[in-house]
Amino acid sequence: MVEGGEYSGTDKRGWLAGNVLLAGAGILALGMVAGGYLLGDGLLRAKQADRSVTVRGLAEKNVTADLATWTIAYSAQAEDLASAQTDIDADTKALRGFFTELGFDGDALQPTGANVSQFNNNYGSTTYTIRQRMSLRTNDIAKAQAAVKRQFDLIKRGVVLEEGSGMAYSFTKLNDIKPTMVAEATKDARASAEQFAQDSGTGVGGIKSATQGYFSVESRDGDSGGSWGVSDTPYKKVRVVTTVDFYLD
Repeated sequence: MVEGGEYSGTDKRGWLAGNVLLAGAGILALGMVAGGYLLGDGLLRAKQADRSVTVRGLAEKNVTADLATWTIAYSAQAEDLASAQTDIDADTKALRGFFTELGFDGDALQPTGANVSQFNNNYGSTTYTIRQRMSLRTNDIAKAQAAVKRQFDLIKRGVVLEEGSGMAYSFTKLNDIKPTMVAEATKDARASAEQFAQDSGTGVGGIKSATQGYFSVESRDGDSGGSWGVSDTPYKKVRVVTTVDFYLD
């Protein structure tokens, strides 16, 4: 009760308790508002941080082979093994003379295999066939090309070339150009991402993740032959595709 315009002790304690409760409720409400704002802002930031675009980047480079390998398969036939052996030895001598004339060292041509077969016909005669394989390995690409252009000279010398003979050119310095090509592919991927971001009204941030594709070495002009009478080409194209996931601002 109020006596003489003043609160009684009981009423004063009630008034104070009510004000404390009201103040506490206000602080709690402010805390909830602030917490909700921070939570919402955090979720928004997390959502924005998760925004990304995945693109692919391509890099290509024309190179020239630095290794040439020519597999030469030839054979000789006769009705007796000794004669077949004599003929195959003559062919081997002709081969070595051919490559010596072109300026190759004697070690450039190495035997890689040989086999003998025989065929008995219905008339009781036997034919012996000796097949032999020689391999030329050189880093002189120009000289290897010159040899291929003159391969029919071997036929004129009596060497019977079999299917499976052919020149193969290889590029062995892939590791030397890998870093530069990966950088170019990544740059190409970023250009694609920036175009996407421009079209969608955003910006491109850092790399979220990246995957390097495999490197392929193919004939530059699509000539990938290698059977008899057709040679591979020393002019190659190295290609790599990378997949990059960029953050969007």
